[in-house]
Amino acid sequence: MQSHSTQIPDRPDFVVEDLRAPEGVDLDVELGLFRRIMEREAVRKALVIVILIAAWEIYTTIGSVNPLLFPSFTSTFAALIDVTLSGEIFVKAWFSFRILFFGYPLGIALAAILVILASASRLGRDFLSLITSIFQPLPAIALLPLATLWFGFGEPSLVFVTIHSIVWAVSLSTLAGFGAVGRTLVMVGENYGVSGLGLMRLVLVPAALPSILTGLRIGWAFAWRTLIGAELIFGAVSGAGGLGAMVFENSDWLRTDRVFATMVVIIMVGLVIENLIFVNIEKRTVRRWGTQS
Repeated sequence: MQSHSTQIPDRPDFVVEDLRAPEGVDLDVELGLFRRIMEREAVRKALVIVILIAAWEIYTTIGSVNPLLFPSFTSTFAALIDVTLSGEIFVKAWFSFRILFFGYPLGIALAAILVILASASRLGRDFLSLITSIFQPLPAIALLPLATLWFGFGEPSLVFVTIHSIVWAVSLSTLAGFGAVGRTLVMVGENYGVSGLGLMRLVLVPAALPSILTGLRIGWAFAWRTLIGAELIFGAVSGAGGLGAMVFENSDWLRTDRVFATMVVIIMVGLVIENLIFVNIEKRTVRRWGTQS
């Protein structure tokens, strides 16, 4: 039996020819200093902030704007320096942080309990789905009147609405992440003798970490803005509170520059938490392990 070898002709689009750089073109040209600087994300974000500040100052300087309605950036910055040197901003910020540092872990713990129950049985999943459908559309700030009736005009009322704003976002994102974990990965864990809470801790949580981090981020954002909004009402009634109450007090006295200065601090806190905590956690876990969705 004879073997015949058929020679397959080369396709023109697959033929690799001797590629040479065009004459007069330097392929080793380095990026300029400006290009290298603009490659940094932090620099680009800082540039956007500078542009916004410049537009703010130009608008309030050139336009006929009433400073009681819209103060300039320079007057806002001066007010920020004033409340910083007086220490008032630190006292108010610490009040808000204390409420958040107490309510945020409690909300996460309650969400974890609900997720464990939902993962353990269909009844638990139906229970979480039902109460989430009931309470998720309900703004946490709407519960503040009931919270003041139950707990009075004190910190427990603020903690209550903070927990409500956290628990549903975290539990839903975590449960959705668990549901997206492949059955094969779960079976691998079961073959190693892992089950129950061990399976959740060693298999489900690492695999669903992107969704869990998303829920924590959303929960933090909901908690922060709910707390500030609750303090606005809380400060109007009781005369005490944190950054939200500071916004109300200054607006009541028509100190619009201080209102803007306090709002700048509120925004800065959100940016710091987002970029220094959540982004670093994501870099050290999700991106490092290659599990980003």
